[in-house]
Amino acid sequence: MSSLPAIPELRPDEVHVWRASLECDAAALAQYRQLLSDVERGRADRFYFPKHCEHFTAGRGLLRTILGRYLNSDPAALRFVYGASGKPALEDQVLRFNLAHSHGLAVLAVACSREVGIDVERVRSEVATADIAGRFFSPHEVTALAGLPEDERIVAFFRCWSRKEAYIKAVGKGLGLPLDSFDVSLGPGEPAALLAVRGEDTAFERWSMAEVPVPQDYAAALVTEGHDWRMLCSDWPV
Repeated sequence: MSSLPAIPELRPDEVHVWRASLECDAAALAQYRQLLSDVERGRADRFYFPKHCEHFTAGRGLLRTILGRYLNSDPAALRFVYGASGKPALEDQVLRFNLAHSHGLAVLAVACSREVGIDVERVRSEVATADIAGRFFSPHEVTALAGLPEDERIVAFFRCWSRKEAYIKAVGKGLGLPLDSFDVSLGPGEPAALLAVRGEDTAFERWSMAEVPVPQDYAAALVTEGHDWRMLCSDWPV
């Protein structure tokens, strides 16, 4: 791994987003693997494809490395606990975080005493079909997507998908929250936003959403508890 960057002070009104490649050389991958718990190594070894194993190892090692720097703690000694839907948290810490990765690109959100959810998706034309949108998006989103020019629909599909996944991860309900039970913005030039959350009157007061800057063949979004915050993005070296 390259020399590690300085970790900026995390203010209560900030959410720090780290972007990183999971394409590591063998030496870096071995260093990351040493940081993992036995359970994490077991999860990594159960992947059928070596690349998936490598990306999982790099992602968890990266997570431990960055969180350890914020806490001035040994990254291998960090203890995670998991919510009912599997969302990880640090044991006895006010630091909140969420990690996502897709096709070699990882994004990590870190905040203090406020829940966060982040997602990143690689833009792939073979996935962005009307059939998949109809199965997982809300009627409002399906209509909005169909109304876009054809050359804008693929990116809009993943813009929508990443925003929905980020919201589900932030609230910590996992698959217990149907994807079609809320609406998000998806059009080009529209700010990332929750448009409707059925059955949840306080959602707009509690949660806010932002687009995360990533390479043009990806889409990413951040959902954060509260509205009194700003996002700071940085790149983590390979």
